[in-house]
Amino acid sequence: MQKVLHTLTLALFAFTLGAAPLAMAAPEQQNKMKACNEQANAKGFGEGKGDERKAFMKECLSAKSGKSGGGKDSQQNKMKTCNKEAGEKQLKGDERKKFMSDCLSA
Repeated sequence: MQKVLHTLTLALFAFTLGAAPLAMAAPEQQNKMKACNEQANAKGFGEGKGDERKAFMKECLSAKSGKSGGGKDSQQNKMKTCNKEAGEKQLKGDERKKFMSDCLSA
């Protein structure tokens, strides 16, 4: 009986180790989807643009992540997107600083 419990515990432990990378990949993909959506909207590919938006999203989502290619490009894109949003909202002074801080840290 003790051997069965020991084997079962070991198998459960091994399973959780194998499932951990899968659980961690989901937020990264969600963040990438969010960033691509923001870029598409900033470039004028709104929800009703159909094939143009679909092509842009496909290219954006299939691009290498910022971690493997160096984060400089993704940080610059994020800065452009946040800057454009702040401009569209006509934010100035402290409101703009707070918005930019929140936007860039998201």
